[in-house]
Amino acid sequence: MRRILLLIFTVISLSASAQTTAPVLKFGFLSYDAVLRSMPDYASVESSMAQLREQYAAEQKRVEDEFNKKYEDFLDGQRDFPQTILQKRQSELQELMNENITFKKESQRLLAEAEKEALAPLQARLADALAKVGNQRGLAFILNTDQNATPWMNPAMGEDVTEAVKAALR
Repeated sequence: MRRILLLIFTVISLSASAQTTAPVLKFGFLSYDAVLRSMPDYASVESSMAQLREQYAAEQKRVEDEFNKKYEDFLDGQRDFPQTILQKRQSELQELMNENITFKKESQRLLAEAEKEALAPLQARLADALAKVGNQRGLAFILNTDQNATPWMNPAMGEDVTEAVKAALR
């Protein structure tokens, strides 16, 4: 019986000491998008992306206008066309429409790829700054609060590192 009591006492003592010596985890939080947008190079990336979007939009408008003109010509002359010409023109219009759809999809893909490539150096610098701030402050992790990813957190257990990360990026 003594051995059992001694064993229980030992287990309780060890678990109590383990609980008191467990490290307290601290975390940081920030709005990743707000910090990214505050970077000086972000404005130039946005400007170049806006120019590229405008170029693709202008080309899409040009192609759409070309299609509309050919379609109007088709509608105006369809009563007078022989069946073979009518079919040929319908086929041309269908092909042009398919090309326009393909171009639109491809331009969206290319724009997304260009934006990803343009933001990559900024995101790499931001990742380095996050690691630096996290290590300096002894944080276990840094949460991104964008898009309600963390609907609630106890601010007493975490630290807003937004300004520290912005400072690390300067």
